[in-house]
Amino acid sequence: MADKFPKTKVQIIRALADKTGLTQAQVASVVEQLAALAYAGAKEKGGFPVPGLGKVSMIQRKARTGFNPKTQEKIQIPAKTVVKFRLSKTAKDAILGK
Repeated sequence: MADKFPKTKVQIIRALADKTGLTQAQVASVVEQLAALAYAGAKEKGGFPVPGLGKVSMIQRKARTGFNPKTQEKIQIPAKTVVKFRLSKTAKDAILGK
């Protein structure tokens, strides 16, 4: 691998296969199943925790008043459902070096 850290799905799967001794097909299957679990789990109350990384959850945003920065005109922003990913304290500490 030319880069120090993998950037694409294929590179991530290769790196995980090299480190775990599993085949690339097995690692790809695990990654796909983890993603499928996260998609389904995000819809549940409390979200879906990804161990060591964080939590995927779905939240409801309230309607609010915003403004167009170009014209300064007030606009109404409708309520909507969004997906959020919150990093765990462990991940933040590992990345920030605390």
